[in-house]
Amino acid sequence: MSQPEIYNFEVSKNNFNNIVLTNSYKLPVFVLFMNPSIGTCIQMENTLSDLAEMFAGQFVFGRVDTDMEVDLREMYDIVNVPSLKVFKDGEIVHHEVGLMDLDELRVLLKNFGIFRESDDMREQARQKHIEGDTETAIQLLTEAIQKDPGNVMIAMDMIQVMLDVGLLKQATELFNRLPEKERDSETGRALVGQITFKGLANKTAGKETLIGQLEANPSDFDARFDLSICYIADHQYMEAMDQLFTILEAQPDYKDGAAQEMTVSVIQMLAPNDPEQANEFRRILGNLVA
Repeated sequence: MSQPEIYNFEVSKNNFNNIVLTNSYKLPVFVLFMNPSIGTCIQMENTLSDLAEMFAGQFVFGRVDTDMEVDLREMYDIVNVPSLKVFKDGEIVHHEVGLMDLDELRVLLKNFGIFRESDDMREQARQKHIEGDTETAIQLLTEAIQKDPGNVMIAMDMIQVMLDVGLLKQATELFNRLPEKERDSETGRALVGQITFKGLANKTAGKETLIGQLEANPSDFDARFDLSICYIADHQYMEAMDQLFTILEAQPDYKDGAAQEMTVSVIQMLAPNDPEQANEFRRILGNLVA
């Protein structure tokens, strides 16, 4: 059985009618107006390209370089990029301005009937896990992967649940079985960071012990550094940065720059999902090392 074709195109004034307008009578056409020199545009382009591959044959993805295609930019009143317009039956039926992440784009696709049943099961599992019913979450994810083994995001969700409940070895083994492309994706890199910090946290004295050590001796920077690792492993980034900034304020060259390096790692981990907080941490770091 042949694989469905992936519809992913560079769009210009010359081919706009064929790729966008004509195809919109057959499938939804998602057109990203972008500037390839802007990070948010590249991020959104990559996400839409991945979705075009994931949902091959179900929608058309086209990207327009607004610097190169001035006529199209003016014709469609593009002021800010990235801007996304959805075409159906020759008309614009939806418009978004600004960066949209993977979850937001999945919701938008679902509005046009483009989704997997297994993704609904993933969302149910996520809610159960948040509510504390991890056993049901794991059961739902297991059923989802049996129904749709090609949906690698289910395995990534399972890895996240395993990390959250302390099953580091099992999470690491499952992660290592993922395709290289998925391990190197944005979600994959985030999981690598969590796996790394969970492993480092397991080598410390533990959060409660370290807090006790700091209460007895606030100048114990080794304890502060280890405590920051524990906080990062538990997604308590504000608490982790408080510890790291305290170290940097007193000893900027602590452990040959280890505290600064750790701070940069946290900022990079936060940047995709919380850019405002990441920028604020970046500003504070800049002031401390200036």
